[in-house]
Amino acid sequence: MAGYFQVGEQKIRPGAYFNVQKKGEENSFGAVDGVVAVLFKSSFGSLGKVQVIEREDGYAQIYGEGGTTDALREALYGGAQKLIACRVGNGGTAATVSLTAATGKVKITAKYPGKMNFSVTVREKLADSSRKECIIYLDTQEFEKVNFAAGEDEAAALIAGFAKSKNFLAEAEESASGIVTDVSQSVFTAGTDPETTNADYSAALSEVEKYYFNSICVDTEDTDVHGLVSEFLDRIYNAGQFGVGFIAERSNKDYDERLAAGAGYDKENMSYILNANAKAKELSLEGYQVAAYIAGAYAAVPSNQSLTHMVIDRYTELGELLTNSQYEAAIENGCIALSYNSDDKVWLDSSVNTLLHPDENHDEGWKKLRRVKTRYELMYRANAQADALVGKVDNDINGRATIIAKIQKICNDMIQEGKLVSAVVSEDTTMVADGDSCWFVIDVIDKDSAEHIYLTYKFRFSTLEE
Repeated sequence: MAGYFQVGEQKIRPGAYFNVQKKGEENSFGAVDGVVAVLFKSSFGSLGKVQVIEREDGYAQIYGEGGTTDALREALYGGAQKLIACRVGNGGTAATVSLTAATGKVKITAKYPGKMNFSVTVREKLADSSRKECIIYLDTQEFEKVNFAAGEDEAAALIAGFAKSKNFLAEAEESASGIVTDVSQSVFTAGTDPETTNADYSAALSEVEKYYFNSICVDTEDTDVHGLVSEFLDRIYNAGQFGVGFIAERSNKDYDERLAAGAGYDKENMSYILNANAKAKELSLEGYQVAAYIAGAYAAVPSNQSLTHMVIDRYTELGELLTNSQYEAAIENGCIALSYNSDDKVWLDSSVNTLLHPDENHDEGWKKLRRVKTRYELMYRANAQADALVGKVDNDINGRATIIAKIQKICNDMIQEGKLVSAVVSEDTTMVADGDSCWFVIDVIDKDSAEHIYLTYKFRFSTLEE
């Protein structure tokens, strides 16, 4: 029978011996970047429900490209890898079309309300006369296709074919049966778009709360909605969720009013873009569209990098260029501003948030987006690790040492990743571990970027080297 051996040990008796080791970590708790929550309006898709959209999948097949889906588009341009998308609104009606069968009709209804330019084609499938296809178009692009058996039971086959559709429901009208008449791009009776109230945004925020995200943006310059986002971020922070909101208003609002609006938030989890007005070639982008782009950029950038002086290649022209004193005022009032670099490229002049007056528990580092993201990342990763250990270790010296070691590893990883200078985890000496409770302190020095570089030039009249 095989016996156990320790690494390096040599046995005396001939035979097979075994050793058991662990490879890798069961919980890595690495950084999660690139996740943006977006609240928007559209003419299709489920209302008030979150749809998680990976970058490579796109959103057009889910929501179309109308309404304010440009907020989704701009977040992706900014670098978002995953969208926590939630369509806001209430009411509305769905688009419908009826197809004539031998007897009765087959009614096709969109599953979601909204004014979409749908049309439908029913025809024999090319090179296969035993099959037919029902193609639904959005404008001129194919949106969904259902294949079904041709013949005497076409109406039933078509209804069955739509049973698994994510977007449409087919049902019999007037006891529909038999062959379905071919049509070519027969237009749907258009639905109507939902209405949108602040209550709809509140409901959408509650849905978004169920998901992790780095940043959040909304499809409006309405300050009441911005206030809802701010309150929401404070509430979820207390529940251990760390996100930053990105908002903007249009440039037709007075500069000083915008400046005061940004300063009024005075918190590290809200960022206000002061001059959110730019062009992407011939496309004008303003307000929430610019905020969505920067929300995507913040989410995507790793916390060992800064957004300050990040060039925005998408933007070819600024719609509102500020003076030097206005750019300084932007920083002093906690506002992000867009400017040109020496190559006439649009970039972020600075990457601050709206925090102006840190309380006794917050240092000046909380005013900067890079350091906020670093700190939020550390808290997220360390909290997740600690949560994984709840109920799994004893509240004794060995158990608490395990907790320290696990969290210290995360700190060490972030040091190696260039995000922290140092971090030391220890038991809190002001609190005594007892019962099922224990306390720890994580003493952290996080990194910052060189953002103020001072050069002193010394010249002399003499042309002789010393």
